[in-house]
Amino acid sequence: MCGRYTITVSVEELIMRFFIDQANVPEHVPRYNVAPGQLIPAIVHDGTKNRLGELKWGLVPNWAQDAKGGFKMINARAETVREKPAFRASFQRKRCIIPADGFYEWKETKDRRKQPMRIVLRDRSLFAMAGLYDTWMAPDGSKLSTCTIITTAPNALMRDIHDRMPVILRREDEALWLDRRESNEDRLLALLQPYPADEMEAYPVSPKVGSVKNDDPDCAEPWGGE
Repeated sequence: MCGRYTITVSVEELIMRFFIDQANVPEHVPRYNVAPGQLIPAIVHDGTKNRLGELKWGLVPNWAQDAKGGFKMINARAETVREKPAFRASFQRKRCIIPADGFYEWKETKDRRKQPMRIVLRDRSLFAMAGLYDTWMAPDGSKLSTCTIITTAPNALMRDIHDRMPVILRREDEALWLDRRESNEDRLLALLQPYPADEMEAYPVSPKVGSVKNDDPDCAEPWGGE
């Protein structure tokens, strides 16, 4: 599963990296411990341009009776994303990108403790996690826009840490993933592969990242133990 990540860059950097034409994230600040249930930056394509906005992390399908189940759907498995009722329609028409510069996972140590690890690209660049989104309408007419992050089997680096990892799209595949006109499911599924392990690295971070109350640069710094 992917349950925590970092996005520590400015809106301007996001705009340049992902060719954003329209941005609506007025209160964006560097975030070092993003957690489910929070509003997160996300990129969608409206048919003509890339737009940057905020979605609540935890998908609520448009047909849901209420919004309570969103927290349970923070991730969608690549292997079943086109069959699961909660994700099937979004996979066909409502695909998004969740920008990040690192994500966290907990590795079991020899003494059965859980050591948090931060996983990044070797060049420390921004990357695009594949996501899905949907909009749910409450009985009072208010709208809730939510998303989920797609996960896949671990690569060689992640296999020693956890049995899943987020789908990180290759740069050359990002436009295809966002293209709402693309309906070839086999072509889309082919993008949902483990990212090359030799282009990533992992390092231990402080246990403080385990609490959502902690969101500061120390969360993402290498940690050598107390």
